[in-house]
Amino acid sequence: MGEKKKKIIILLVIAVLIAIIPLFTLKGVEFGGSDDAGSEEISKIIGREYKPWFTPVMERWIGGELPGEVESLLFCVQTGIGVGILAYYLGRFVERSKHEDSKEKEMHN
Repeated sequence: MGEKKKKIIILLVIAVLIAIIPLFTLKGVEFGGSDDAGSEEISKIIGREYKPWFTPVMERWIGGELPGEVESLLFCVQTGIGVGILAYYLGRFVERSKHEDSKEKEMHN
């Protein structure tokens, strides 16, 4: 097995362990969202209940909170769009580098 393959496998194993270990070591802990944690900390600092400055646009449209499944779907769509854009530009960068390298080789020959 090549050195590069070993490094990739080791990094993947580390990433999986980082995701799984907290689930087993922190039993009984509630994994809440950052919005809730932020609101709680602000309430502690100002000494009264925190009231958001605005209501999310989608909540106004449907007249209530979005169901959790819809929130997850929208988050996944947003993530997919972001990954697509990132992959597109990374691909362009790699191909441009290859193209420039091949031009340099042709010039030296």
